[in-house]
Amino acid sequence: MGFHSPEYGGHALDPSADTWPVSGVAVRYPAGHVVPAHQHPQGHLIYADRGLLRVEAESGQWLVPPTAAVWLRAGVQHRLVVPVALQAHGLFVREDVCARLPAADCVVHVSGLLRELIMALTRADNAAVGDRRMALLGELLVEELHAQPVLPLHLPWPTGGAANPIQQVCQALVDNPGDTGTAAVWADRLAVGIKTFHRRFQQSTGMTFGRWRQQLRLMSSLTPLLQGVPITQVALASGYDSHSAYTTAFRKQFGQPPSAFTASRSVL
Repeated sequence: MGFHSPEYGGHALDPSADTWPVSGVAVRYPAGHVVPAHQHPQGHLIYADRGLLRVEAESGQWLVPPTAAVWLRAGVQHRLVVPVALQAHGLFVREDVCARLPAADCVVHVSGLLRELIMALTRADNAAVGDRRMALLGELLVEELHAQPVLPLHLPWPTGGAANPIQQVCQALVDNPGDTGTAAVWADRLAVGIKTFHRRFQQSTGMTFGRWRQQLRLMSSLTPLLQGVPITQVALASGYDSHSAYTTAFRKQFGQPPSAFTASRSVL
């Protein structure tokens, strides 16, 4: 199945061939672009070398900065949300090769070597490169991808569909990460007791309300950081009382302060 950029009516990152263990495509997406829900019969690696990409699936959401990529198992339905302009790279791994890769959808670190392999496979003129080199590049990419650590950039999504009131809570917080409503406030809105709310939230997401909301706030804050919004402004908009409180939480989650994160990334 061929691929066309958004300007020519295309939507998804689609493989051009299934001849090699790994094949790929690259395309630029404008800010605000949304790729509708779709799926692929192959394992799928999604990487954005600049900007920030959000990948949404039934099991959760992943936010992809330029040092990470999302790995999705074959057949997983997903959609792409593009908060800032970026170039996306889609790698497709044949099902017979996927057994050597993660058994669960996740975000993985992108090493320097893995990045160069992604670039080579998504920018290559396959006919000119030849079968042997494409096969070798794909084999090396699988080996390098297998060695990458999983990163904490996954936000579990409530099970049970839109009828689950916890999903309504989560969607409201995604729409407004800075919402300061406590668990007690949300319990009142759902007309349930606080213990019932906490139990249902944990059952639906696998996380406590407080931990889930903090992860959402930190993940959501990456977009304005990459857009150059001052850190204090990002902190307050994300629901933190101060620059220092936000920095402490950010460092604990991502292993570096927000100032270091913004200094090491570039935006289109």
